[in-house]
Amino acid sequence: MIRILSIESSCDETAAAVVEDGRTVRSNIISSQIRTHELYGGVVPEIASRKHLEAIDTCITQALTEADTTMDEIDAIAVTYGPGLVGALLVGVAEAKALAFATGKPLIGVNHIRGHIAANYICDPDWEPPFLCLVVSGGHTHLVIVRDYTDFEILGKTRDDAAGEAFDKVARAIGLGYPGGPKVDREAKNGNPEAVHFPRPCIDEEGYSFSFSGLKSAVLNYLNQLTMKGETYDRADIAASFQQSIVDVLVFKTMQAAKEYGIDRIALAGGVSANSAIREGFRKACAERGYALSIPELIYCTDNAAMIGCAGYYQFLEKDFADLSLNAVPGDGLR
Repeated sequence: MIRILSIESSCDETAAAVVEDGRTVRSNIISSQIRTHELYGGVVPEIASRKHLEAIDTCITQALTEADTTMDEIDAIAVTYGPGLVGALLVGVAEAKALAFATGKPLIGVNHIRGHIAANYICDPDWEPPFLCLVVSGGHTHLVIVRDYTDFEILGKTRDDAAGEAFDKVARAIGLGYPGGPKVDREAKNGNPEAVHFPRPCIDEEGYSFSFSGLKSAVLNYLNQLTMKGETYDRADIAASFQQSIVDVLVFKTMQAAKEYGIDRIALAGGVSANSAIREGFRKACAERGYALSIPELIYCTDNAAMIGCAGYYQFLEKDFADLSLNAVPGDGLR
């Protein structure tokens, strides 16, 4: 049995977990900062870093206690090193390096997006590569072939705004505030997704790139035109129509890639995969085609340390360890 203590601090959740053999979650502690950042309409990086410093020791202690585990029984320490907010990442990386140095345990640096993909292994013990995975989060939209547990091929990613960024910006524009994703999802349930036809960016292009900046701008322009004319709008209809545009693009591109590459197993990952319309759109599309579908439970869609422990386990098996020079790498997605 391999037991990994994992740490996640890439954005505004401080998290620690104990995971056994990459599939069994013994504990998964998450300290959220949402209420703090709601006051500012979004995540303030400096505040996020300070909150991580305040919470990280407590989260680790709670994770070990809930797992009924001591540090002596831990085989390795895994930590998110990127992508994310550099100050936030540095808190987790420094903590993990200190623990590894003090205990002599191996240190594993985990890419945050690999962690999101690995959440599928926690929620479905029979799920394994190869499969096609759509990663949709606040900062990233990736379409990835997962050939093996540590072997990934990126087919496409966003050129500008990720899906999660578009949700946040549109939510702010229609007065819903932060966090935008879940608030748009709730509001859209009361609206008509066909009330306004917003563009479906990149849907007619070859390849698997995404772009949501233009869609965001289309919504803002539509609202500005109504305002200049003195006309009102139904907020729920705007939310539903905007959300449907994103669903259509994500589903179309993923199904297109599955057909081209002959893959009949699809997975979702990332915070935006918690969106109910996206989940339903993929369930319907996969059922129509006879594809297997894996979607993590909601707690494993958003940032958490259990998914980092799961991804770290497969790196542990390959002896893919980091040394104490491990540093935060804030940009560029999956690597």
